[in-house]
Amino acid sequence: MHTVTCAIRREVDVYLAIGRGRDIAMAIGFGDIDRTRIEIIILELTRNLLAHAGGGELQLAPISSDTRQGIAITARDSGPGIPDIELAMRDGYSTAQTLGAGLPGVRRLADEFAISSEVGVGTTIRAVKWLSQRQRGQSGTTHNE
Repeated sequence: MHTVTCAIRREVDVYLAIGRGRDIAMAIGFGDIDRTRIEIIILELTRNLLAHAGGGELQLAPISSDTRQGIAITARDSGPGIPDIELAMRDGYSTAQTLGAGLPGVRRLADEFAISSEVGVGTTIRAVKWLSQRQRGQSGTTHNE
């Protein structure tokens, strides 16, 4: 499996990225619930790219450590940046007249979450979802004897 980079310029790109993420998650062995979580993470990050930066790119990468496998989802843009990350991470806060659940929701759905932003330069957000021990056993990637 290879890293996939999706240009996010139009609404249709959101759904293409979700499909690519679903394919990678299935190949890794994620179950239905975690695949749905991954799809929601992709949906929120790509919609943010369009709404706040006019577009950007989403990178989907299978990752592994010594004991686990997962997917890293990275959204990058060259937009206006986020002046107050702490405020942007509060539930209900929005600069785009939305519910303000996007970034806080992504943080809750992901196992790891990082955000960096510089005003006038852009924003990078990385979310990681790891395959659970139970799913590894079911997908055949780990054998418990």
